[in-house]
Amino acid sequence: MVIKIVCLRCRQKLTAPAYAEKITCPQCGELNPIIKKSSPATSREQGKIIPPLIGKSMEKLRKLLLGNTQRLSGSSGSSSSPPSKLCALDHSGNQLPAKKRAVLCGVSYKKWKYKLKGTINDVMNMKTLLTQTYGFLERNILVLTEEESDARLIPTKANIENCLKWLVNGCQKGDSLVFYYSGHGLRQPDFNDDELDGFDETICPVDFLREGMIVDNDIYATIVKPLSEGVTLHAIVDACHSGTILDLEHVYERDKGKWIDNRPPSGVRKKTSGGIAYSISACEDNQVAADTSALNSNTMNGAMTYILIDVVRGNPDITYGDLLDQIETRIEDANQQGCFGGSRILSKLFGPNLSQKPLLSASEEFPVYERKFKL
Repeated sequence: MVIKIVCLRCRQKLTAPAYAEKITCPQCGELNPIIKKSSPATSREQGKIIPPLIGKSMEKLRKLLLGNTQRLSGSSGSSSSPPSKLCALDHSGNQLPAKKRAVLCGVSYKKWKYKLKGTINDVMNMKTLLTQTYGFLERNILVLTEEESDARLIPTKANIENCLKWLVNGCQKGDSLVFYYSGHGLRQPDFNDDELDGFDETICPVDFLREGMIVDNDIYATIVKPLSEGVTLHAIVDACHSGTILDLEHVYERDKGKWIDNRPPSGVRKKTSGGIAYSISACEDNQVAADTSALNSNTMNGAMTYILIDVVRGNPDITYGDLLDQIETRIEDANQQGCFGGSRILSKLFGPNLSQKPLLSASEEFPVYERKFKL
C-alpha cells in the first residue's frame, strides 16, 4: 500500500510507502512529512472545510507557502483571498522579503471545443527562464494552469485577480515583479473614454463565459498603479489583442523608432506610484497572436513566447530594442514560410497570413537600444 502526497514546496506529486513518516522530494529536496488522513472538520463560521490539523511548525510553513488553508475555494474553484506573500528564509529561519516574484498564467480551455495546446508549455518554459537565467526562486513563483492540484491556482477570474494582488502586495524598492499570461485575449467597447482606439483589451480566464473577462483598466489598477519607487514590473502577454493590455501611457512605435503618447483621451492619468512598468505583448491591439508547432516540432508554443525565450537565452545582455527587433523579424520570417496558418482559432478569421507585430509599452519613455532587458 502506498500514500500519494504533493510536495509542499514545488507541488511535485510524490508516492511513499504507507509506513513512511517523511519523504524527500527528488525535484527540490524538500523533506515532506506524511500526514495520516483523518476526518476533516467543518467551520460553521466560514462554511468551508478545514484540513486535518497538523503540527504547528508544519502549519506555519504550509501557510507561508500556500496561503491561508482555511480559505479554500468553493464549487467554482475560486479563492476568497489571494495566496499569502511568499518569502525566503535566512539561515536562522527568519523571513526575508522576496526581491523577485512572479505570476505565470497559462489557460488552455481544455474543456472547450477550441482549446489552446501551447499555453502550459509556454508557462513551463517561462518558469525555467526565470529560475535558470534570472535567479527567481521557485517558491516565489505562482503558476496558474488547469493542471494544478491547488484549487486556488486554477486560472479562474477570481484566482487570477487574487494572484495579481499578491504579486504587488508589500512590494519594496529593488523588487522585480513579473506577470506572464498565455491564453485567449479579446476586445470590448470602451465606455470610459480612456482608449485611443475606442476598445478595451481583455484577457480571458478559464471561466470568462460565466464570470466575465479581466479588462485592461482593472489590470492597470491592480498591478501598475500600486508600484512604488524602485519597484520594476514586467508583463509579458502572449494573447490576441494584447498590445496595450496594461494601459501604459507610452507605446514604442518600432517602424518610426519613437515613443507615442497613449494617454487616455479623457485626461485621466495611468501612472505608477513611482515605480516603472514594462509590457511586451505578442501583437498590437487590433491583431491576433499565433500558436504553432513550427518553431519546435515536438510541442505547441506561443510564437512570441518561444522566440523571446530563445533570443534572451542566447543573448542575456540584449536591449529592449534589439529584443523587439529579433522577435518581429523571426515572426515575419516564420509567417513568410506559412508557419502560422490555422494556428490560434481566432486567426482563422484573418486568413492564412497573420500580421503579428510584438508591442513594447512602458510607464515612462527610455532609450530602447541602450537599456538592457532584465527580469
